[in-house]
Amino acid sequence: MGIKALVAVRSGSVRVENKNIRPFAGSSLLEIKLSQLKRIRNLDGIVVNSNDKEMLDIACRMGCETVQREQVYASNSVSMSDVYKNMAENFNADTIAYINVTNPLLRDDTIYNAVEEYKKNLDKYDSLNSAHLIKEFLFKDNIPINYDLRYQPRSQDLPDISALNFAINIISRESMISCRNVVGFKPNIYLIDEIEATDIDNQIDFDFAEFVFKKQNNILH
Repeated sequence: MGIKALVAVRSGSVRVENKNIRPFAGSSLLEIKLSQLKRIRNLDGIVVNSNDKEMLDIACRMGCETVQREQVYASNSVSMSDVYKNMAENFNADTIAYINVTNPLLRDDTIYNAVEEYKKNLDKYDSLNSAHLIKEFLFKDNIPINYDLRYQPRSQDLPDISALNFAINIISRESMISCRNVVGFKPNIYLIDEIEATDIDNQIDFDFAEFVFKKQNNILH
């Protein structure tokens, strides 16, 4: 069973302009993630899928495989289900480890262990998907949905509700095509901590992640 990492990046990010390749801790999110994935011993390769020539050039220079994505699958209007299916159809390994560049605080051993966990449980689950626990008081339509207002628990005693963070997703190529998603029909929800789960979605996230990354790697000035 060949398992390759799939790194999907595109031009046109709105909330953090060019976040994949703008300066981040003396490098860029894309280069940091590709360097990390090259250290993971149980991956059989790295494929970068992008519509952006500069990002594809970076991947080539770093020794990764590249797939030129059609512009229609890099627009803000296309369904992510269509994007997932298209990327899987243009992938050349049995199993896809779909890993986002926007989770720079994810540890090497977490990726390695997730791959091993996926391989160990092929008879039980058809995907592995990273998530983190949400221990917050949640409401919908002015009604609490995870606790009783008249018997309010401590936050640590709230029910274990997990949120997908898309830092690591492992699924067979065939399942990704049929599900049109990186989440299978029987997913193994793989918990990671909130720091590793940090996903860069806006400028505050970018600044926070860069600060923590520098501190973790002893490159603070």
